[in-house]
Amino acid sequence: MKREEYIENILKSYSLVAVLSQKNGCKVLRLRNKKVGKDLVLRSYPCPLAAYDKMQDIRCTNLPEIYDVLEMDDGQIVLEEYIDGVTVAQVMEIDKYRSAGARKVLSGVCDALAVLHERGIVHRDVKPENVMIDNSGRVVLIDFNASRMASVASKDTVVMGTVGYASPEQMGISGTDARTDIYAAGVLYNVMLTGQHPSVFIASGKSGRIVRKCTAINPDERYRTAYALRSAL
Repeated sequence: MKREEYIENILKSYSLVAVLSQKNGCKVLRLRNKKVGKDLVLRSYPCPLAAYDKMQDIRCTNLPEIYDVLEMDDGQIVLEEYIDGVTVAQVMEIDKYRSAGARKVLSGVCDALAVLHERGIVHRDVKPENVMIDNSGRVVLIDFNASRMASVASKDTVVMGTVGYASPEQMGISGTDARTDIYAAGVLYNVMLTGQHPSVFIASGKSGRIVRKCTAINPDERYRTAYALRSAL
């Protein structure tokens, strides 16, 4: 079965609420069950992402639940928990974060990254648009379109991630690993606190020291794990 055929079939039981994204052959839809009214996210990819297979058995407060991963004749369909809330980017359209709020968000991101890294998954696109705060205040890291399985044996062959948040090694210099996400988490922390990229302005005091360590050019000089970064907060 092809992806569009699957989508046509599922729309017999679900109604289309919104097209959340549609580019480069990928499609992300918000669907609502016609009987019970529960929403979910359908992700359609032309190339299967191994990270989603690994995530099916993960139950982590700071990650969306993956209900099903289906291999299609022309790619992959992922059925995922819908997070009802706002992104960090949307929050920052109003104002910067205070210290306590930024620490809470980054702590949640670290908890999500720790679980992913334990399973060999590198997110590679930690940024304000990919961190959600639901209506209960839960912090959730979303969107694994740029993710890859970590490998020390090979460098990245495709440049992925978002300019400003992507680490130097994401430019194809070497293989990405957990420290790649640490770099982006440091940029995220600085942006939440100051509204600026650390290359422009770095937060003061302890927060600034954390940002500098996260965003060191040499990966060996960064926090080695998400647990270590969380402890530093």
